[in-house]
Amino acid sequence: MTYAIIETGGKQIKVEAGRFYDIELLTAEQDEKVTIDAVLLLQHEGEVTIGQPRVAGATVEGTVLRHLRGRKVLVYKMKPKKKTRKKRGHRQEITRLLINSINLNGTALAYEEAATAVETPDVDVFPTEETAAEE
Repeated sequence: MTYAIIETGGKQIKVEAGRFYDIELLTAEQDEKVTIDAVLLLQHEGEVTIGQPRVAGATVEGTVLRHLRGRKVLVYKMKPKKKTRKKRGHRQEITRLLINSINLNGTALAYEEAATAVETPDVDVFPTEETAAEE
C-alpha cells in the first residue's frame, strides 16, 4: 500500500491513489487537474521517505471533483445574568479532491486505475412518464 502525507490548507492529510478527500478550498475549477508539491512523507512497499521538511521530487496529482460547503458550526456566546447572547454560524468552503497518482522523480508509484474510478450509477433520479411506464 502506497500513501503520502501532504500539506494543504494548513493541515496534514494522509492520501492514497484512487480515493477522494475534502480539503480547504482550492482556486482550481471543477474537473481541473491539480499538482501538490508539499509532500511531507512517502511510503511505498515498506520503504518510508521522510522529507526535511518536504520530500524532494515527490508530487501528488489529483482532480477537483466539486466545490461544496462543510457542516455548519454554531458559536454561541452568553454572559450569565446580563441577558447578552450571540449566536453565529459558520460553514467552511471545501473542495473534494480525487487523488489520481503519487509520483516520485517523475515515476508514478501509485495511480488510480480505470476500474476503480468513481462511477455514477445509471439511475434516473426523476423518472419521466415514459421511463416509469417501462418499469
